[in-house]
Amino acid sequence: MDKIQRLSRWLAANASWVVIAAAVFTFFLPSAFEWVRGTTQTVILGIIMLTMGLTLTTNDFKILAQRPLDILIGACAQFFIMPCVAYLLVRVFQLEPALALGILLVGCCPGGVSSNIMSYLCHGDVAFSVGMTCASTLLAPVMTPMLMELTAGQIIEIDAVGMFINILIVTIIPVGIGCYLNYTYSKRDVFPKIQSLMPGLSVTCLACIVGGVVSTVHDDLVARGLFLFLWTFAVVFCHNSLGYLMGWTAGTLAKFNTAKKRTISIEVGMQNAGLATVLAGTFFAAQPLAVLPCAISCAWHSISGTILAGVFLRFDKRK
Repeated sequence: MDKIQRLSRWLAANASWVVIAAAVFTFFLPSAFEWVRGTTQTVILGIIMLTMGLTLTTNDFKILAQRPLDILIGACAQFFIMPCVAYLLVRVFQLEPALALGILLVGCCPGGVSSNIMSYLCHGDVAFSVGMTCASTLLAPVMTPMLMELTAGQIIEIDAVGMFINILIVTIIPVGIGCYLNYTYSKRDVFPKIQSLMPGLSVTCLACIVGGVVSTVHDDLVARGLFLFLWTFAVVFCHNSLGYLMGWTAGTLAKFNTAKKRTISIEVGMQNAGLATVLAGTFFAAQPLAVLPCAISCAWHSISGTILAGVFLRFDKRK
């Protein structure tokens, strides 16, 4: 068990590189992750959300009632800034429909699961971060389909009801099961050991999802070369960076302290790209390249979040 726990900690500490390694490996051996499609991909995301639920306690949800104004400002920033930025970038970069769907989907999804870790690392307001993640995840079944209808309805017909049900199944239900298990069994000696394995399991599942995406778009990447990847990465980079910047601006306008501004910046900029990947594969299967921005976001958001946390810490050290 000790060795497995050490492996889990190592995977969590090197999450970005594990995901990138899975992508590179799959590019050269696309058959390795061909099994990560459809229902299998959905189940894997459900496992990721279950691991999130296993770390949440009743106190985490009490934050929603104890700090309603903070959470409201954070949720409004989350679901206004990122879809608007994505919509703007689609127009500026004149993206083809498939890539446009992908970046819009990333923008309309809730905050990323690992954003709480980044807030902790940079001395942010962790309670606020957990509250924002909980709120955006709970709102996602309604907000994500509605925002996709508004931003992408002209590109393709959006199955809003189907998307609502799918998000409910792969996010709310697994998180709820995880919370119930945590509430029921948290006092048992073995439970903390199980919880310690969840970060590594989450990273492994995310790497499998990204591997499945690369396997899906492999032929297009080979046919269209490095330009397709770099062009898509440029859009993902701008979307993510503007999210951090505008999240900080929203915190400044709300007169938050430094810790809360760091948290809202990270929460707004980092999206649940794993959910976007599964939704793209499920609802936009006729546009296989829609998953490419989602897969790049899976890896880049973790890398950029770590970099931003390091910048904040370096600022503290100089100060």
